[in-house]
Amino acid sequence: MGIIVTKFGGSSVADGIQLAKLKNIIEQNKDRKYVIVSAPGKRFEQDNKVTDLLYLCKAHIDHNLDYRQIFQVVCDRFLALKLNLNIDVDLEKEFAEIDRNLQNNGSEDYIASRGEYLTALVVSAYLGYDFVDTADLICFDERGKLLDEETNKRLSEELSKHERAVIPGFYGSKPDGRIKTLSRGGSDITGALVARAVKADVYENWTDVSGFMVADPKIVKNPERIDMVSYKELRELSYMGASVLHEDAIYPVRASNIPINIRNTNDPDNPGTLIVSDTSEKAEDKIITGIAGSKDFVVIAIYKNMMSAEVGFVRRCLSILEDYGVPVEHLPSSIDTISIVLSKKKLNGKLEDIVEEMHRRLQPDSLDVHENMALIATVGRGMNRRRGVSAKLFDALYKAGINVRMIDQGSSEMNIIVGVENVDFENAIRAIYNAFFGEGEEDKL
Repeated sequence: MGIIVTKFGGSSVADGIQLAKLKNIIEQNKDRKYVIVSAPGKRFEQDNKVTDLLYLCKAHIDHNLDYRQIFQVVCDRFLALKLNLNIDVDLEKEFAEIDRNLQNNGSEDYIASRGEYLTALVVSAYLGYDFVDTADLICFDERGKLLDEETNKRLSEELSKHERAVIPGFYGSKPDGRIKTLSRGGSDITGALVARAVKADVYENWTDVSGFMVADPKIVKNPERIDMVSYKELRELSYMGASVLHEDAIYPVRASNIPINIRNTNDPDNPGTLIVSDTSEKAEDKIITGIAGSKDFVVIAIYKNMMSAEVGFVRRCLSILEDYGVPVEHLPSSIDTISIVLSKKKLNGKLEDIVEEMHRRLQPDSLDVHENMALIATVGRGMNRRRGVSAKLFDALYKAGINVRMIDQGSSEMNIIVGVENVDFENAIRAIYNAFFGEGEEDKL
């Protein structure tokens, strides 16, 4: 007998119908002993997430506006769950306590966390599992930094007392007892912390998608599903935005070698995507694992004759960005040129000042700024074992009439990043996908 930790996202706990699916999933395998829940998400397109409503309550209070109508919407969501599921839980008492904290200017973190708290109470009553609050188990320091070792110790000690439990995601507390939330999507992290604490055999993350797709389904029609992916590959893909999992959730389970299984609550028989430490001996010999990308990057291309002989040039270049508090995304270079890739969003309007400072301190022969750039990462475990991968990728982009403005490729060929214009982004992804996943294409390599 093993231990499976299951985390259900907002869409999986949105209403009574979804919770019935949750219960059926739990009952299908007796090893699913610890259940982590998010706050209820949208039931339909025009609906609101409970967490958003709670944040809105706090915003109204901060601006001296009446919050009670919004709070009543939250209460009605949970009362509907209680009625539909026919469970015995004193929600009115909980509502009253939350309302008192709202009136007494409770913290934003406390208010926002109540969605997960109430959901866990409802689900524990529905399943007949123990309710275990994370308020005193997930620990933060005074500055809000997660105390990893202390958290693991407290979770392990407490959960050893419960054979089966439902646990709210998203929050813990500071040393003074004040509630502290994780970042949005933080229930993924809670699930990972619980999985590590109980030494789970697998951490199941149930969402509204059947795992990771090779490419964004909004761009590529009916892309293939990724059956198995390594933590390293996932990190590369997540960085470019291809994630249904909070990236910070990877680390607790990765350190303990616990696989993550991304599953679909609405399609429970689909095996989803399995995330493991090493895929070399378990997965099929696929060349490409996934293709992902993001728009709106800025590339600063610097040329200076004899740059390679100038000691400290790169350091001075990066120190300018450090002074302005701007992180570097990529840094492809050659003997006399260096290209600095920056996120337009993270620049926060500092581009002009940064360029001026680079001219002054670096005295380049030329400095060109390319805005409205998109980056596309092609990631694969089989890329370093097959010749011609790069050639096939660039040939596909050439045939699609796409101009490649930047190339960044490691020697392992695990990840090839190309920079294209924003307007070419979608066509570039489709071209790469069709080159490697079109009918019979892999056999041509």
